[in-house]
Amino acid sequence: MRRLNRALALLAAMGTLALTGCGTETGGPRAASTIADRTIHAHKVMKLTTPHEQTGMTLLEGPTFDQDGSLLVVDVTAPEGAPKLLRVNVDKKTWRPLLTNGQGAYTSAQFSPHDGRIYLTDYAHGKIVSLAPDGSDPRIFFSGKVDGVHMKPDDIAFDKEGDLYISDSLGMSEGKARGRIVRIDRDGKKTAVVADGLASPNGISFDVDHRGLWISELTQNRISYLSLDDHGSVASRHTAVRVDGGIAQTDSIAVDADGNIYQALHGRPAMVVYDQYGEHLATVEIPGRVNGLTSATNVAIKPGTTTAYMTVSGPAGGYLYTFDALAKGIRQSNGG
Repeated sequence: MRRLNRALALLAAMGTLALTGCGTETGGPRAASTIADRTIHAHKVMKLTTPHEQTGMTLLEGPTFDQDGSLLVVDVTAPEGAPKLLRVNVDKKTWRPLLTNGQGAYTSAQFSPHDGRIYLTDYAHGKIVSLAPDGSDPRIFFSGKVDGVHMKPDDIAFDKEGDLYISDSLGMSEGKARGRIVRIDRDGKKTAVVADGLASPNGISFDVDHRGLWISELTQNRISYLSLDDHGSVASRHTAVRVDGGIAQTDSIAVDADGNIYQALHGRPAMVVYDQYGEHLATVEIPGRVNGLTSATNVAIKPGTTTAYMTVSGPAGGYLYTFDALAKGIRQSNGG
């Protein structure tokens, strides 16, 4: 946890939130990884944030496109009063704050296919918050215990009906495999633990056909596959890919229209791309060694196009980088 935990402990001391992380902070922009036959070079779009004086850092996450083509991004470590949810015009390279108030430490953002609202995971408070598309009308969608335990909600995947599947990253601080996948129905009334005993699950995404879930387990640097039955429960699970990240760790996951898996790396400003059979297809890299950028946490591929936007952060600030994805964007590659 190191620096990330210390920074977010300051948030707690100021009456905001303590966040144990959507990934542990690790040093250095370059870490050992699987060597790909193909390197995709990402290019800088713009700088969005600088490290906050109160927390000493910034961490961008959860990029997702709205219906107007704007890109929404959360800043996990933003203190109260600073922009926590940003709306970005990637063409004009401008942005405006969409949410500044409140004490949430939001690690992901996604639009529901059921009601069209924005859903945010509040990692530190164990809540799911929803907003109107324009950022107004904040509501607590879910708060409380699931099977007697408060969640550490990290990322969200919606099924076709609008039910939420959430990576519950319990056990990260102590390094124990206590993580869960929690399902919450679209009305927020029913919950179920569909998988447990996971090693700090972080990224979560349905496959192309919604027949299963890809899950990244951060403290084991692996991608697991959970096949689902007709009732949305886990029928089986297995380790699908072992990611050789070195000091970097597996963060969020996205899936494109061809079923390819984009695995973000926390601790290295890069992503690794696999096909559904585990073959390493490519590595997305920032050209050269960029000082002060240490993590690529997530990606959104604009629906119907191959234009991808990657959130990259570090001591130098929070940035958007773009690259050409291997296939077109779908819901599974837009938010998480």
